[in-house]
Amino acid sequence: MKVVLVGGHLSPALAVLEKLEKQDVYYIGRKHSFEGDDALSLEYQEILKLGIPFFALKTARFQRKFTRYTLASFLKMPIGFYQALRILNNIKPDVVLSFGGYLSVPVGLAASALRTPLVLHEQTFEIGFANKILSPLAKKICISFESSKKFFPKGKTVLTGNPIKKDILKLLDSKKISNNLPLIYITGGSSGSHAINELVANSLEKLLEKYTIFHQTGDSKIYNDFEKLTLRKNNLKKEKSKNYTLVKFLIPKDSALMLSKADLVVGRSGINTVTELIYLKKPALLIPLPFSQKNEQFKNAGYMKELGLAEIMEQNLITPDLFISKITFMFKNINNYKLRKKVVFKNSAEDIINILKDVYTQKTA
Repeated sequence: MKVVLVGGHLSPALAVLEKLEKQDVYYIGRKHSFEGDDALSLEYQEILKLGIPFFALKTARFQRKFTRYTLASFLKMPIGFYQALRILNNIKPDVVLSFGGYLSVPVGLAASALRTPLVLHEQTFEIGFANKILSPLAKKICISFESSKKFFPKGKTVLTGNPIKKDILKLLDSKKISNNLPLIYITGGSSGSHAINELVANSLEKLLEKYTIFHQTGDSKIYNDFEKLTLRKNNLKKEKSKNYTLVKFLIPKDSALMLSKADLVVGRSGINTVTELIYLKKPALLIPLPFSQKNEQFKNAGYMKELGLAEIMEQNLITPDLFISKITFMFKNINNYKLRKKVVFKNSAEDIINILKDVYTQKTA
């Protein structure tokens, strides 16, 4: 079975790739993290490391706010479709598996034009914009939560759950990093977050009086946060500097390790991050992306808070003092952050692969 994976959500894609070892697999993704930024995306780097053929696609990105790159991005829409058409025509896959995001739209349309079966995976509680467009064209739709079932055609929608990478699955029994100070893992996701990086920069000295910090910054060439924070680290007193580690990216295995080891996680609330935090029962201070589709990240964060594991701060309202105060409050009450109800994690990756096989079997029958 020849499979093409596409989409902007890397974590579930990697979880499925881990189980697709004996299949002929290809990946269509973005080479760069942001419009107008030369930083290589984490998906590009990770897929190449796995030895999987990677096809970079340039297409219109559905930007949530207008920038000087918006118009140029929009004009790439027909280019993206014809690129996707050419890529799929060359590969001739048996099935295309899409994990949502703006890249999936031209690929899904191209798959439909070539009569290649399309399977979608929806990570959120509702329905993503790309999957809303593509759902009428899909053979099967895999959903992560029962709540999103009402948004999709009943006859072809299957509850599979959200796949979790094996590095996360095997970390529940890990021991903490040996350190006298509590460990905070701060992450803006694979692309980093300039807003979170700035918040950390303005809070760093006070935080390092009480905590060890491991900070994943991303590698934006527009903001150069990693370089600025490295300079800030080098200007700290030695006893504080040694308790602050910063990296641009973490490979999935190391990211999983940090999530497991941390006493507290500070970061965005994308659904894949939230899924992993819930699985690990990890206390988190979540700062939702303020312009995510349909306030998706606020809903994800609200779900985790309802489960008893998280606090939420709005990016536009945070000051360094409020940030430090919230972290102090959470550590004083850290034992209260416990999962209030059971959350079931299915064999999601295996279930999705079985659906791919069923679709492939129907195609060849």
